[in-house]
Amino acid sequence: MNIRSLFNRLSGAFRVVLLAGAVILFAGSLVETSMAAETPAAEGAHGPQKKSLMDNIKQGGIVMWPIGICSLFTIYLVVDIYLRTSDKKLAPDEEVEKAQQLFMAGDYVNAYQVMKATPCAYNNIVKYGLSYVGKGKDQTEEALLVELGRENSRLQNKINYLSVIGVCTPMIGLLGTVVGMMGAFAALGTSGAGDTAALSGHIGEVLVATASGLFIAIPAFMFFYVLRNRLLAKMHDLEDKVMSLFRNMPYEHFHGLEIGEEVTYAALPNWLGEDAVSQ
Repeated sequence: MNIRSLFNRLSGAFRVVLLAGAVILFAGSLVETSMAAETPAAEGAHGPQKKSLMDNIKQGGIVMWPIGICSLFTIYLVVDIYLRTSDKKLAPDEEVEKAQQLFMAGDYVNAYQVMKATPCAYNNIVKYGLSYVGKGKDQTEEALLVELGRENSRLQNKINYLSVIGVCTPMIGLLGTVVGMMGAFAALGTSGAGDTAALSGHIGEVLVATASGLFIAIPAFMFFYVLRNRLLAKMHDLEDKVMSLFRNMPYEHFHGLEIGEEVTYAALPNWLGEDAVSQ
């Protein structure tokens, strides 16, 4: 990896981190604003008391722990998937050039070994396709599409976790809402409506928990669709690069040959006898 590609990768990751951090900070500022507007009566009695973001998070109760974990996991997934769906990871230019040169030289056995030595999505697909060239064009192209779908599934499974977070965090916030409302009604039944401090504390827990769950779910869903579309576009580009490599492949000269090193387990049925096997 040269210095320029490393710099581009780090700068891309830094931009994603800044974007994700800005979303989280914006969510926190909205929570803080909503909590500041919640207790005007208390401020009038005891003077203005500005709550920090940490105070509001603590007020959200125990559900803020899983919501916080989900927020960190969201940032990790966004950065990781963004890097994994880059051209440097899926189909590095140097690997594409190696494969093209080896194919033009007709050195398919060496091409298989080179692709196997440097795993990436492009090399994995080319290597898998080379192991099927002895079975004809149709099976080779089918094998290429199967391996392309496998690479797509590996990344799509990671992206799906963002959808899971987008669904679960509002439910966690709703759980905090129910717990806070239970505490509010309990305080109302014990102290009556005159104890506004206890009542407002429970109401604050309700608002923080609900808002925090939504403010994590919204960016999670946004990044889910953005990264899903990015992966779809990258898979189309990867398919074009691989298919162009196998275009005009002389399949008639590969008939019956095994380029790959995959173990073959299927054998002739044992009821045919040794004579059939020897033939």
